[in-house]
This record gives sequence, structure tokens and C-alpha cells, in this order.
Amino acid sequence: MLSTMLDVMTGRGPDSAGFAVYGKGHDGVVKMSIRGGTATDFNAVAADLERATGAALSLTVRSTHAILELPADRESAVRAALHDRHPDLGVVGSGQRIEIYKEVGLPADVARRFDLARMTGTHGIGHTRMATESAVTTAGAHPFSTGPDQCLVHNGSLSNHNVLRRTLIREGIGFTTDNDSEVAAGYLTARLRQGDTLKQALTRSLDALDGFFTFVVGTESGFAVLRDPIACKPAVMAETDDYVAFGSEYRALADLPGIAKAKVWEPEPATVYSWERAA
Repeated sequence: MLSTMLDVMTGRGPDSAGFAVYGKGHDGVVKMSIRGGTATDFNAVAADLERATGAALSLTVRSTHAILELPADRESAVRAALHDRHPDLGVVGSGQRIEIYKEVGLPADVARRFDLARMTGTHGIGHTRMATESAVTTAGAHPFSTGPDQCLVHNGSLSNHNVLRRTLIREGIGFTTDNDSEVAAGYLTARLRQGDTLKQALTRSLDALDGFFTFVVGTESGFAVLRDPIACKPAVMAETDDYVAFGSEYRALADLPGIAKAKVWEPEPATVYSWERAA
């Protein structure tokens, strides 16, 4: 269903696409989403990281991306070794359950490339991009992840992201692009580190972030939606007894099962909507 939704939304973002899937996880194990290229030998990379860190790694390769599963207490060592020994590769996300894939190209092609239709999980978040303020690159595609099991997708533009990025860097938040959306993700990560709930962090963002936006934020246990106080960017929600879904336009939801009987509405401005999966 998520794969179909991405395809339907091609007109809103034909230059790149990405998605996060929250699948199975295991206590004490971290999944690290690694971005490489078509020529990357991920098996050789994993073997080298095992030798360098002594960590036992499990590897799943999907086209230009790979998922490394490793003991949680070895994550810092593996990240350091990856940075030092394989600087051409990038970490696009990590956590107990999250897997992130993104690439330049038409959304349907990106979804097929990573075989999204065959993935499973409790929830997933996708994004199609039409770049307006930064280059069309894989690194610039959404979702952005700056904290464990956390990701953000964004429709809009932030005007104070450069100032806020400098502040967040001083607070220990790392960034890999000049994209304003990554700063929004970093801001939420910083607030969560300071003890905010996701709802509190999103509420604070209404004062901290200048610009216009619709955010969808994923966490290990669920997801949340927020529109700015003007709400000039489109958004529509649908809810049934079986699922909750979000799209920038209704046509993204039109093929979902039971949509004719779903509660369908447009999220209110400056209002946080959030859902948690059953334990």
C-alpha cells in the first residue's frame, strides 16, 4: 500500500523518493541503514568492520543500501570505523526497528529498486521530493533521521534553519546535508534528548521553526503529524479500526482498503496528531 501511495504522488515529487519501515527488532540489537552506490561491495565492508571492531554483524543488502544488525553496545565503534575506513558510505538511520531507504529517481522506480512492496512492519513513512532549495541528491532525499528509531519527512520551507543548525551542532546534533528538513529532524531529536515527549517537542517547534511546513514524524512506537499555524501545505488523514493513514492529497489514500467508510479529515493548523501502535 505504501508503495502504491508513493507512485500516486509522483506529480508532487518526481526527482527522488524515500521511505522508512518499522519492522521487527530485537532487544540489544541495532539496525544501521547504510547508503552506498551501485558498485559498493557491502559484504567486503561488513567483513572489514567486523575485523576492525570485533563486533558480530549481520548484513542485508538491497540495491544501493544495506542494513547492518549489530550489538547495541558496539554501535559507536562501528560508526567510527565506518567513518574512518569507508568515508564514501553514509549512515542514513539507526535504531531497533527502523530501516531507511532513499534514492534519486521516480518514486515507483525507487520503491521497486528496494522491493518496498515485499517489506513488512507496523508502520511506514514515505516521501516524494521536488527539490526547491537544495540539490537533487540521494543524501537530500527524505526521510531524515537524526535520532534512534526517529525520522521526519517535510513539505514546506524553513527560513531560520541555518541559525538553528549552528545552535544544534553546539548541542551535539550531527548533520550530513544543508537541507532545512534535516534541521527540523535535529531539533526534535534535541528536544527528545532533553526529556520532551514527541508531542511536547512538536508543540515547541511551532515557536522554534520559522517558515511553513507539514511534518510527519516516525518513532519506534508510532507517528505524528503537525502543520504550521497557517497550514498552507496540503494534508489529509484517514482513520479506520484497522489503520491510520496520511497523504498530502486524498488521491494518495483513495485505494486503501475500507477508505469509503473511513473517517477522513484535514488536520487543523498548529495541532499535533499522534498515534501509538499496540504493545
